[in-house]
Amino acid sequence: MTAPARTRTSADLIRAEEPVLAHNYHPLPVVVARAEGTWVEDVEGRRYLDMLAGYSALNFGHRHPALIEAAHRQLDQLTLTSRAFHNDRLAEFAERLAELTGLDMVLPMNTGAEAVESGIKVARKWAYDVKGVPADRATIVVAAENFHGRTTTIVSFSTDETARSGFGPFTPGFKSVPYDDLAALEEAVDETTAAVLIEPVQGEAGVIIPKDGYLAGVRELTRRKGCLFIADEIQSGLGRTGRTLAVEHEDVVPDVLLLGKALGGGIVPVSAVVARRDVLGVLHPGEHGSTFGGNPLAAAVGTAVVELLETGEFQRRAAELGTVLRDGLAALAGQGVVGFRARGLWAGVDIDPAIGSGREISERLMREGILVKDTHGSTIRLAPPLTITAEELRSALAALEKVLGS
Repeated sequence: MTAPARTRTSADLIRAEEPVLAHNYHPLPVVVARAEGTWVEDVEGRRYLDMLAGYSALNFGHRHPALIEAAHRQLDQLTLTSRAFHNDRLAEFAERLAELTGLDMVLPMNTGAEAVESGIKVARKWAYDVKGVPADRATIVVAAENFHGRTTTIVSFSTDETARSGFGPFTPGFKSVPYDDLAALEEAVDETTAAVLIEPVQGEAGVIIPKDGYLAGVRELTRRKGCLFIADEIQSGLGRTGRTLAVEHEDVVPDVLLLGKALGGGIVPVSAVVARRDVLGVLHPGEHGSTFGGNPLAAAVGTAVVELLETGEFQRRAAELGTVLRDGLAALAGQGVVGFRARGLWAGVDIDPAIGSGREISERLMREGILVKDTHGSTIRLAPPLTITAEELRSALAALEKVLGS
């Protein structure tokens, strides 16, 4: 008689990954098997409050009913045509996303890094065709400590040596200046500048929020100097900071907007370059593309995401609960928290290194049933789904207070 199959434990599954998965991640030792809303459950049935939300890919929580329904409905109809043909879902997605963002045209892609790469190509093409920059001379100005992805071109302008080391030679054509420094930006922009590429809030760097007036200053400078302002809102956009877009905190409209993560509702990878018509209009057939970009399933889910944002409910929740988050973190100042930055439901929390590294604090919180992730030494990021309740948020803050005092 054949013995019944043994249920594999978290430890079994983690050990099984070691010889067959590339070691490009260092995940916390939890194996998630199920999820609903703000909660996930591991293979042993332990429940955890998700305070990371897939780096903002799960802004609407795990398996939001409206998004799951849209995906199921589309799965029964059509999933992929490639862009060799039209599909019946793409036009509505593009129209509604353009209207939501206040821009004109949409270039659908899949991942955030693809959106960034596409934005770079569009900016260079615009510089040659519209601005008149000599061939192969276009430059793009970026900010130090940025995170825009990990493709070869993107790490070419990263200042993170972990992301760069061992991957050269690097793509030329980028200038890096300090973040939140308009004087340095002014000096770097010249007649070859195609665009300034900025995160309105630097997420991977520890949720770094610029001084009031910085984004408006970038907008004024790029307009005056005749180059494009590209806002990378892949992490900061779609409700996370209490507005649809983080640039709205300064009433700024960029020329080019990069979106991803939450645009796919935590179901499928969806990203987009959204821009003015005269910018995206420089692309012609054959110059750029993606087999899966704008596929019917992605368009259906993306449209459902836009519908959720059109109500304003999630933006309001992020703003209101952001006050709870800020107040809770402020109460922990001097109790192991040496600093924090928060905007909406997004915070970077600097932990006293004498208490533990960001990784150690994340592991302690995991044991308390709270999932977060570290960045840059002793900093942890908090970015719960926008569906979180005040009670859940306070329980996470209480758990943080406990581990800091243990």
